[in-house]
Amino acid sequence: MGWHGRLDLRYRRDADRTVVHDRHSGPLRILKSLYPESPGICHNVLVHPPSGIVGGDRLEIDVALAAGSHALITTPGATRFYRSAGALAEQSLTASLADGARLEWLPLETICHPGTLAENRMRFELAAGAEMIGWDILALGLPASGEPFDRGRFTQQIELPGAWLERGTVDGADTRLLDSPLGFAGHRVMATAWMAGGSALSPARRDGLLDAAREVALAHGLHRTAGATAPHDKLVALRVLAPRVEPAMSLLTAVWARWREVAWGTTANVPRVWRT
Repeated sequence: MGWHGRLDLRYRRDADRTVVHDRHSGPLRILKSLYPESPGICHNVLVHPPSGIVGGDRLEIDVALAAGSHALITTPGATRFYRSAGALAEQSLTASLADGARLEWLPLETICHPGTLAENRMRFELAAGAEMIGWDILALGLPASGEPFDRGRFTQQIELPGAWLERGTVDGADTRLLDSPLGFAGHRVMATAWMAGGSALSPARRDGLLDAAREVALAHGLHRTAGATAPHDKLVALRVLAPRVEPAMSLLTAVWARWREVAWGTTANVPRVWRT
């Protein structure tokens, strides 16, 4: 039968403070709200007590941010999709941002174990004046443990309606995709970071975000497999291929910090759970 977990998060501005009301069912919840940088920015850590997602499990996350609220959501560790006996494992996120709201969606990596059969969907609906920074880090298999992703299938979708729709499937048997220089080129970690607005970013602002990402990437050890583009006038994206999670995470963290500064004039406050 599998687990069915659902988490609803509702953020609102109360004077100078962002507060959240949460409701959950099943094995999905948040820890207490933290304010390490200011009352206006609410940090939440999303936890899944079973620690892994298997065939038949279905996790649903619904996030809504009212006008003027600002939330940073992360996780305490990797999201793990384990081997399936045949049933599909599913995780879905829907986030809606009202005018003037800001969201930072910064989960730690997703690990696909050999034999995974899974789908991960993310949809971000931004009103005019809303903005977000998000990222996704996908790790295939456990190369350090000698467990390659040589079987299984993982489908992922990232959508910003009207601006960006990306959907792709990685099959463990597709060596042409995984090993070709036109594909993953032997890398087993693919990471994407993006900065998006509900309205078009001004050319100067968009160029500033691109320049910031490229400057950080050029000084990083992954500079040969990283690139920043603006696929839509509401969006700037950074793509990275890496052999392991740690270098990809370090590059995305550095770009996130620069984007925060360039876009919002805010210094980065790295969540404590990333350092444990």
